[in-house]
Amino acid sequence: MKIFLLAFSVLLLAGTLAVSAQVVKKPTPAADQTWKATAAYAEIALKRADAEAELESLLVEYTEEFPKVRELKYSLTRIDAEAARLAAIKPADRERATATLGKLMVRKVDAELELWKLSQDYADAHPEVKRAKKKVEIFERAIKEILG
Repeated sequence: MKIFLLAFSVLLLAGTLAVSAQVVKKPTPAADQTWKATAAYAEIALKRADAEAELESLLVEYTEEFPKVRELKYSLTRIDAEAARLAAIKPADRERATATLGKLMVRKVDAELELWKLSQDYADAHPEVKRAKKKVEIFERAIKEILG
């Protein structure tokens, strides 16, 4: 019993010393989230909210393999990619994140979705697929022109 009490006391003392030896960390500032206050992000957020709402309503009745569910999930991945692109804009260049840029990004997402759907049914050499690819490239070029 004495050994047990002695061992318990040693563990308690060691725990107290370990806690007191820890350096108190200052809270780190949150990552810069000012890009979420841009007009471009508002357009992306609206598109994301629409897609999520539609997806949730479909999932009540349909499985993950339902074609429209798959389309919406793909669309959400493309929306997230464009949102990440907005987040990567340097704070000094945030004035470029206008509503027009957001609308271009949303239209590019729509064009990518159309290309994805066509690619499910046709080969890359098909004229419809080629047209859809060209449309995505045009939107991408316009976005790059604005972002520099």
